[in-house]
Amino acid sequence: MFKRYLDCCASELADIQRQDLLDSLRQSEGRIVVSETIAAIQPLLVTITNAELAASQGADLLLLNVFDAENPGIAGLPQGTPPQESLRELQRLTGRVIGVNLEAVDPAFDAGHSEFWAMKRGRLATAENALKLADMGAKFIVLTGNPGNGVSNQAICSSIKTIHAAVGNRLVIIAGKMHAAGILPAAGEKIISVADIDDFIAHGADIVLIPAPGTVPGITQEYAEHLISRIHQGGKMAMTAIGTSQEGCDVSTIRQIALMCKMAGADLHHIGDTGYSGMALPENIQAYSIAIRGVRHTYARMARSINR
Repeated sequence: MFKRYLDCCASELADIQRQDLLDSLRQSEGRIVVSETIAAIQPLLVTITNAELAASQGADLLLLNVFDAENPGIAGLPQGTPPQESLRELQRLTGRVIGVNLEAVDPAFDAGHSEFWAMKRGRLATAENALKLADMGAKFIVLTGNPGNGVSNQAICSSIKTIHAAVGNRLVIIAGKMHAAGILPAAGEKIISVADIDDFIAHGADIVLIPAPGTVPGITQEYAEHLISRIHQGGKMAMTAIGTSQEGCDVSTIRQIALMCKMAGADLHHIGDTGYSGMALPENIQAYSIAIRGVRHTYARMARSINR
């Protein structure tokens, strides 16, 4: 069995395979930080990717949002990086496992906007895009939705099924919702139910995503614990997610959310991408990490050389 992710160095993660990655995450016992960053905009430090900055603050897994599988690219990578090598280059620079969001848009939903978040074909949760990401070096994908794009739990189930059939032996599949994503009748505590969890697991999800307690109206610590218990009964891991811009709140609030997620039973802890310019406040990434695992593991992740 592969050792726990907490203790893994860059050389061990470079070619880690799906089952070893799952085993290493499970062995870390609820002490994994997943930091989401936006790939498509100028990063906070301009010439350094937001993902690199997140890694420097203790993030274990790096999740890219608004990454287009048909037109790949990550702002802040060294000039001359071939687009198809973007994910592998980011893993080389950070020593972290890299994942990408794909969006399971309900075909009956019309977003009706042309904003930054508006859907592009390369961001859809399709088997074709999942295969492209696997070929580019992604280790996991997250099937979820950005604001207003009409991602429904039914569409997520359908995407899990087709993607699992195509790349279920290559990629870890994480699926769920952080917020309503445009489906307002499914807001609040209706965002995700026990029945949804059962469906996600039955269709092939490896890890189920739910909103972190305190981030969505009606998602209490008790309700999150109820959902996570069901996920664990299904033999899968749970990831709580901050997808409501609270990644940009004060440190004391981040610590409170982190501890509620830990008490609810989270195996992985996601922190979102809209604190500053496409990432959480760096100090909040570090504070979240320290809250769930102390300075020993946080500083070890920050200090461990990518050349090890």
